[in-house]
Amino acid sequence: DPERLAALDMRETMIGQNIDRLRNFKLFVTDWAKRGGNDLMGGAAANRPGRESHKKSAEEVLGMPNVSLKMVEQIMADVIQEEGSGQVDNDESTEEMIMTPSSVYDTVEASVKYKSYVIRQEKDIESWRKAQGARIPPGIIYDHSIMPTFSKEELEKLNQFKPSTFAEASQISGITPQSLVY
Repeated sequence: DPERLAALDMRETMIGQNIDRLRNFKLFVTDWAKRGGNDLMGGAAANRPGRESHKKSAEEVLGMPNVSLKMVEQIMADVIQEEGSGQVDNDESTEEMIMTPSSVYDTVEASVKYKSYVIRQEKDIESWRKAQGARIPPGIIYDHSIMPTFSKEELEKLNQFKPSTFAEASQISGITPQSLVY
């Protein structure tokens, strides 16, 4: 259905634009702390010497614990409003702040908050793909003291079937990919 595809494309575009806006809006760490409270930037660490010259993007700040998109956007709006009156000089000059629409709000917030986990997962998947063809030595003894990531049941199955590659091991019922990767 072309109408649904167009709506999906529009949603993806809106998500991307809002994340880009967060990525491009930068303030000094001390400014984030002043505007959002020390808790926003990790407590007293925000005011350590040398931090006054370090900038963080709104995306980086949103990725921190206990920080919401609403908090970050409110600070951005305040800065943009002050820029309009000439009170603040920020690298990213914008006419007016447009808040993230409710239709993509949760997705934008979750995408930023869980970005590091997604990157780690992608690295694990790539590692798994590379390991698929890796050979397992034929005389290997599957023992919990040597391989602590495997459960007792997994070790029993590996000893029973004696797979010759990681690909074969991954096909054994009850063997989790997580155990094979680590």
